[in-house]
Amino acid sequence: MANTAALNGIHGLRDIRRSPASHLTAAMEAGSVEGTVILEEGPFQTMVGLRVDPRSEEGARVAAVAGSLPTRCGGVGGADGVSVLWLGPSEFLVVAPEEAHDSLGGDLIGSLHAALGESPGQVVDLSANRTTFELSGARARAVLEKGCSLDLHPRAFPPGTALNTEVGNIPVVLEKTGEESYRLFPRASFADFLGRWLLDAMREYASPEVP
Repeated sequence: MANTAALNGIHGLRDIRRSPASHLTAAMEAGSVEGTVILEEGPFQTMVGLRVDPRSEEGARVAAVAGSLPTRCGGVGGADGVSVLWLGPSEFLVVAPEEAHDSLGGDLIGSLHAALGESPGQVVDLSANRTTFELSGARARAVLEKGCSLDLHPRAFPPGTALNTEVGNIPVVLEKTGEESYRLFPRASFADFLGRWLLDAMREYASPEVP
């Protein structure tokens, strides 16, 4: 009975919570143009701040849990729905589906803690720290280039790359997930500003062409 009550409580909380950009859902749907550029929020991702030396024994144990650790600047590791984004030589952002969170029956964070053990390093739950914007379509790169100083040409920024940068003067981790798709990870407090900036940058593609 206790377990049932706990699960019911979890599901109840999931029903009433709001993501940082939930108030922009209708605007994102209206501002998206199928086949051209689409903006969505991917809320409530499981996110873990990880610090570990990837060359160490504990690094190998952590890599076994996460799938793999990237070894180069901008690299992305992971497996089975888990992405590990390179932030520094021994610093990573682990991103996984909501269901991977320990509080929802997953075991990702606990398993990472166990893999690190008492060794130097850090495993911190950052799931409430950031949200996720998903930008895709043939004009997605053009939208980002209006406010991002990175070279986003596929030669310099291919799929499977993630870097710290700014978009619209907002600090984000920018990940290229496919040939025409990106994920942006801003801190939750910047979600409203960045969401509105992206919508404004997309506006020209939602307007009819001038004959």
